[in-house]
Amino acid sequence: VQLQASGGGLVQSGGSLRLSCVASGSIFGVRRMAWYRQAPGKQRELVAGITEGGSTNYADSVKGRFTMSRDSAKNTVYLQMNNLKPEDTAVYYCNGEIGYLTVDPAGPVTGWGDYWGQGTQVTVSS
Repeated sequence: VQLQASGGGLVQSGGSLRLSCVASGSIFGVRRMAWYRQAPGKQRELVAGITEGGSTNYADSVKGRFTMSRDSAKNTVYLQMNNLKPEDTAVYYCNGEIGYLTVDPAGPVTGWGDYWGQGTQVTVSS
């Protein structure tokens, strides 16, 4: 199972970026997904989350500016970031509860695991 995040980059204050995160591998389902970020010298923090049913929640600092969505058919989540500010500069990570399928000598094995993507850098210049 892999989570591949993309879409980061350098943007001026007030600009927009759209992050994507694709879950791939031997998976049979995706439950909740979330975006976290970590700025230099700071702890990783939750930015936004989305349930399997599509309900979302956001950190107060991004409410009204960021929108998280999902395309379940593509096992993909997105984070649309508008009106970016210098304080949004961080490495953004996607995280998800993924249903996986493996095979051992006894037969197919399924389960749910918590997975992280590799992170994508977002830099907002003032």
